[in-house]
Amino acid sequence: MPRSVNHVASRERRKKILKLTRGYFGARKNVWTVAKNTWEKGLTYAYRDRKNKKRNFRALWIQRINAAARLEDLSYSRLMGLIHKAGIEINRKVLADLAVNNPAAFKAIVDKVKNA
Repeated sequence: MPRSVNHVASRERRKKILKLTRGYFGARKNVWTVAKNTWEKGLTYAYRDRKNKKRNFRALWIQRINAAARLEDLSYSRLMGLIHKAGIEINRKVLADLAVNNPAAFKAIVDKVKNA
């Protein structure tokens, strides 16, 4: 009895990966093993960089808050300490947005924590 191989399914699996690697350079787009390895490595990069994106944005927010705080004669760490001491629940993302787009509101927060 001849060996039964499901060529339809295996070809479909390969085509699916090769479709995902369209636009890659050289053999990475059309040689099955190279394309598969490249695609799998890309998934690990994507997972890693979703974490790094959060890290990078937090660093950006801190830099923006620090720059705005120094205009008010405070350092970032002193400002954040005063905010927490005053019991103001505001996250860095919102605080950085206020510092960039609404300096008056940021100044009001700084004045409130300085006087508290």
